[in-house]
Amino acid sequence: MITENIKDHRFIFNFRKYRYLLSQLVKRNIKLKYRRSVLGIFWSFLEPLFTMIVLTIIFSTLFKGWGVENYPVYLLTGKLVFDFYASGTSAAMNSIKSNASIIKTLYVPKYMYSLAAVLSSFVTFLLSLIVLFLVMIATSVDLTIYIIFASLPILALLIFTIGVGLIMATLTVFFRDMEHLYGVLLTMIMYATPIFYPPQIVPESFRFIQTYNPLYAIISCCRDSFMNGALYDPGQLSFALLSAVGALLLGMVLFYKYQDRFMLYI
Repeated sequence: MITENIKDHRFIFNFRKYRYLLSQLVKRNIKLKYRRSVLGIFWSFLEPLFTMIVLTIIFSTLFKGWGVENYPVYLLTGKLVFDFYASGTSAAMNSIKSNASIIKTLYVPKYMYSLAAVLSSFVTFLLSLIVLFLVMIATSVDLTIYIIFASLPILALLIFTIGVGLIMATLTVFFRDMEHLYGVLLTMIMYATPIFYPPQIVPESFRFIQTYNPLYAIISCCRDSFMNGALYDPGQLSFALLSAVGALLLGMVLFYKYQDRFMLYI
């Protein structure tokens, strides 16, 4: 059923036909994001660096007794992953509404706007990884071959973000309150995920939240690759990939099912 639905809308054909437009939409989104900024795209480097410095000063002493080694890299890895997920899904959520005038006058596959929103955030995420590498070098973290294996959890992160972004884009067209509710949900996810704090401080009765949290699985795999110089748990990677594929399929089906009704609500 899923395969037939995708074929009916000629997903692959449309993607190839409009891939140049997709690249232009990504460039446009990046330019718009930094249009009035003096430093422009350099904020992609400075913002995570400044955030890490402030949070490290606040939390490093607090969590020193819990065995968090190299807290700056620990924090920055988790923060970069979560920030991309939050910015990517939030941008995708508003992508249909913000491009309503174009959608009403020109035919372009509607998912292109949501996909471009996520990919523009992904470009910023990739640039931010340069800051992570610089912090790793500054804090004497060994740059091992296992860094290459971080590409798999990062791929899972991208797919998961696209899937959730398509779901949120569809829901927001019909329920505008989702814009406000999702901000609250993101805050809950951030504090429920061990980004600032070590996972072992969470009471045993609440650790199921970590077990079934795809973002934590991705963050944990990335920390093993970047910070620990080790291969991550294959079980965590498998869970992250399965969650990502599941979110993507659900997002595609939901988006395609209701996209013909978008014109009535935007």
